[in-house]
Amino acid sequence: MERKKKLPIGIENFEKIRTEGFYYIDKTGLIKDLLQNWGEVNLFTRPRRFGKSLNMSMLKSFFEIGCDNALFDGLEISKEKVLCQEYMGKFPVIYISLKGVNGNSFEAAMGMAIQLINEEARRMQFLLDSAALTQYDKEAFISLLKNDMDEATLASSLRILSELLRIHYGKEVIILIDEYDVPLDKAMQAGYYDEMVNLIRNLFGQALKSNDSLQFAVLTGCLRVSKESIFTGLNNPKILSITDVEFDEYFGFTDEEVRELLDYYHLTGYYEVVKEWYDGYRFGNVNVYCPWDVICYCNKLRVDPKAQPEAYWSNTSGNDIIRHFIEMAKGTTRREIEQLMAGNIVEKTIRQELTYKELYDSIDNLWSVLFTTGYLTTREKPEGRTFALVIPNTEIRNIFETQILEWFQHTARQDGTTLNAFCEAFREGNGSRVEELFHVYLKKTISIRDTAVRMDRKESFYHGILLGLLSYKEEWILSSNKETGDGYSDILVEIDEEEIGIVIEVKYAEDSNLEAGCREALEQIEKKRYEEQLLNAGMRKILKYGIACYKKQCRVVLGV
Repeated sequence: MERKKKLPIGIENFEKIRTEGFYYIDKTGLIKDLLQNWGEVNLFTRPRRFGKSLNMSMLKSFFEIGCDNALFDGLEISKEKVLCQEYMGKFPVIYISLKGVNGNSFEAAMGMAIQLINEEARRMQFLLDSAALTQYDKEAFISLLKNDMDEATLASSLRILSELLRIHYGKEVIILIDEYDVPLDKAMQAGYYDEMVNLIRNLFGQALKSNDSLQFAVLTGCLRVSKESIFTGLNNPKILSITDVEFDEYFGFTDEEVRELLDYYHLTGYYEVVKEWYDGYRFGNVNVYCPWDVICYCNKLRVDPKAQPEAYWSNTSGNDIIRHFIEMAKGTTRREIEQLMAGNIVEKTIRQELTYKELYDSIDNLWSVLFTTGYLTTREKPEGRTFALVIPNTEIRNIFETQILEWFQHTARQDGTTLNAFCEAFREGNGSRVEELFHVYLKKTISIRDTAVRMDRKESFYHGILLGLLSYKEEWILSSNKETGDGYSDILVEIDEEEIGIVIEVKYAEDSNLEAGCREALEQIEKKRYEEQLLNAGMRKILKYGIACYKKQCRVVLGV
């Protein structure tokens, strides 16, 4: 049996992928395009988990003096013989990732940044033996090895290091800064934003502005932070965002690349599922998949062919942006969210250049953030700053749905009196009261009514609302989708003290015939003997509810 290459789960080191038998999707064409059309400072902005760090590692492996040329054998860039001869392994490279600079205070964050400089300087301790450097040069270098450097030394560290490397090699330096905006994000959350902006502005200003030792620089990040915030004075940094056609195919997997990967691992039968869940992003003129999702799911399928797709991308960090968005949404915006959840387009003016301080200033800014961070995408070329926004795929749609349900449950619990009355109506067998209050709740939430969404997905949304509301009664035992009788019931409730059991079956009335939906639900309860689990648990009184929903309408019928 052919031994397949390993899938690079969480590996962002290009050399490791190329030398230790991992599958690699060739993005080395980025090098050629960069060299043929680069600015002195180049900033790539893409959502997280779209291959930014791996591409930066690839650039380091290609340009750095002493690189292993064999790493690029058989790859696209190896066809460019003249270019490789001129640039491969010809430059000193400084490479830092600011991903880990996320302290809860400015002092902690500065300490983390100092450690990054320490580590990069230690990689270059050969400078201590350089005949080209003076004693004063070497003393300046030694200051970069100390973990107690002051803020002024930290701010000048990249410039000093680049100067010393240029003197030693007689060559200008390439500076690579990965995840440049993470420290700003964390600083905004933790309350030391102004101090961090000042530090990053000084660090970048000295390293990237009027630095005679600089060949060029490449930065990556999620957001295109306002030029006035940290790029003050830089000579027109070249911004390459998700709307730019240049370099559009080098971050994320194209459809062809995904098909080749699935074919290599004999997983072609899962193509439609992978596409539904993880495709749908548009960068420039190219439609791309989230590479992290594709790799994680394929890796799981190799072990378990019955594995279901999961929200791998969303599980790598919080979804605070969507939560803030939903919390801030009022009448018109809630209708627009419903349109997005229905698979429709919402047109919005997008500002791609914001400061972190501005992100939550207005609902309009949040639309822009959702777009630039990958929660929304566009299906067509924008008209100026007006974008036709859509939810890219099933994974992101599920994130929205989860956040809507959590927000709704939190909001409902703020009125404990009404919520208690709703639960008690179920216990008392008062179907009309349940219907009355459930209708009120549905009017307040954001509904899901996408005709393209499977019926079970629509039903599960209303199922989730009910489950969240009934969980208010902490002493009640709730079961969801539990096997009982001859099937799986939607919701089972056990009220031990009173020996009351409740069976709830939810239907989505696609044709708006709520009565028929309730009848179908009650017939299913009877046919599949959903009450059996409750009877076995000692419940003496069983209440059976058929509930049908359509948009924000509902009907509740109590079975006999």
